[in-house]
Amino acid sequence: MLYFGDCQLFLLISFSNPDTVSGEHRVQFIHSQSTANIEILNEGQVCDTVFVTPTARTIDIAHAWIMKNAITLVTSPETREKITSMLNKYIFFADKVEIQDITMKTSLFALAGPRSHKIIEGFDLKDVLRLPYGSHKQCIVNGTPITIAVGNIISEEGFLLLVSPANAKSLWKSLKDHGAVPMGSNAWETLRILQGRPAPGKELTDEFNVLEANLWNAISLDKGCYKGQETISRLVTYNGVKQRLWGIRLSSHVEPGSSISVNGEKVGKLTSVTTGGHVSKPFGLGYIRKRAASEGDIVNVGDGVVGTVVEVPYLGRQRPLSSKSCV
Repeated sequence: MLYFGDCQLFLLISFSNPDTVSGEHRVQFIHSQSTANIEILNEGQVCDTVFVTPTARTIDIAHAWIMKNAITLVTSPETREKITSMLNKYIFFADKVEIQDITMKTSLFALAGPRSHKIIEGFDLKDVLRLPYGSHKQCIVNGTPITIAVGNIISEEGFLLLVSPANAKSLWKSLKDHGAVPMGSNAWETLRILQGRPAPGKELTDEFNVLEANLWNAISLDKGCYKGQETISRLVTYNGVKQRLWGIRLSSHVEPGSSISVNGEKVGKLTSVTTGGHVSKPFGLGYIRKRAASEGDIVNVGDGVVGTVVEVPYLGRQRPLSSKSCV
């Protein structure tokens, strides 16, 4: 059974869509192709970085792991081929960079919820529990090498575990034996929406830019030239961000894509909706014009559905104008 919104959440999902970027110039290359300040990171650190178009429209959020000899990028299944192709396009003759799709060579488990630390503790990995959020470390569990990161992509409370496919089945069993409850893609999608992490094809599209998606923690404003940097700087300088992504508590179900209005005037668009888990009422994510509504305000969604604008954990942790760190 899955428990959303209370302290009993301890869930598990398995997925994997990573690329590795290796070569002498790998750090500078990813630094110039995405929004975070990759050059300030050290081996053993992890951060979110956003791939955008030249006009700062969103493609996907990548989870970047800084390894000894490579950077591992975890992307969404929908964007993996697009991002890989895009990166290869920008490798020039003199660049010492190699990109490899390692989806079939890795398995990635996400452990979420307030009891996650008990499961990690059960593997006798107390040193992992002392690591700060945004760190990863290679460990040995039952003789198997596993790289464990603090944080699980959509929430700070949890862990990511990177392992070879040959050892994935035994790790899956061990996690369940230690109390983890498996969840499928529908439950993961519900958790994503409740946490407020934007997803490709929904919140991350050519329709919205990276600042409207409120992804400030993944953006550097002072790292120098990178794709989309000119647009982002101009939006910040001239206060040009006109809308923002919010959570919306809904009175009844309404389809994604429905318009959001205030006093009969269209002010935004609903992008995701869930009724899963133990959610008492439908909950969604949507873009709303900044001067039209904000946290606590009432909006109309679609035809007669009442919505209350609320903050969500992932977006609430974002810190506008914080350019010194990517996490």
